[in-house]
Amino acid sequence: MNKKLFSLALGGLAIGTTEFIIMGLMQDVATSLQISIPKAGYLISAYAIGVIVGAPLLVAASVKYNPKKVLIALMGLFTLFNGLSAFAPDYNTLLIARFFSGLPHGAFFGIGAVVASKLAKEGKQAQAISMMFAGLTIANLLMVPLVTYLGHEFGWRLAFIIVALIGLVTILFIKMWLPPINLNTQSSIKDELKFFKTPKAWLIIFITAIGFGGLFAWFSYISPLMTHVSGFSTKSVSYIMLVAGAGMVVGNFIGGIMADKMKPEKASAILFISLVVALIGVFFFLTIR
Repeated sequence: MNKKLFSLALGGLAIGTTEFIIMGLMQDVATSLQISIPKAGYLISAYAIGVIVGAPLLVAASVKYNPKKVLIALMGLFTLFNGLSAFAPDYNTLLIARFFSGLPHGAFFGIGAVVASKLAKEGKQAQAISMMFAGLTIANLLMVPLVTYLGHEFGWRLAFIIVALIGLVTILFIKMWLPPINLNTQSSIKDELKFFKTPKAWLIIFITAIGFGGLFAWFSYISPLMTHVSGFSTKSVSYIMLVAGAGMVVGNFIGGIMADKMKPEKASAILFISLVVALIGVFFFLTIR
């Protein structure tokens, strides 16, 4: 991977880590802040709402600016509020920090994907974009389990400090290695938001929400489910997260092959049916010791 794409992949690593880390450390956070596990679950929702709000608005607002500067600004916002999460004195402060941490998520990936394609040689655009998203898959496979373990051992606040440090390094690398890029766009915020007037846009949103709603309903509470219901120890959660991350990496790889071999709608249908079967399996086998 060349250093230009590496800076984008590092941002994906930071974002993927903070998105999923709260799931493995939910019990630690709940105990520390003296709240219930269901209430701690709103910290996941706050981040997700930030993603939903930030993705269309920040992308639309940034179309006329240099993408390199926009990526630095987005990662600066991300780093700031993950750092504040580490020192949040109470639940409400952490909830607000999680919301603002989620704002740059979608915008960074959206703008980063365009930048990666511009940096690639002709015919290599998809490969370049996949290199940027490699950071996200590495986060699921390695960083989330590692930071979950460190969070259990040394306190959940350390997890957000680590994420903030990765964010700082990402800003430095983007500033040093990413060249200025002119996207030559003349669109405005109004033009960008017109996409949401099309039925296709809402169909995509609906399929994504329904399709992944069940997955995240399970994965969001993986820590209490594995410990309180299935009987695993708290220290085992990091290893369980490692297995889940490996499954995501393998699933992404298989999904990519399927998308190349068959029509996208057929591949999506097969993958979603497989997801349904897997979640039904979780229901029936969750309490088996």
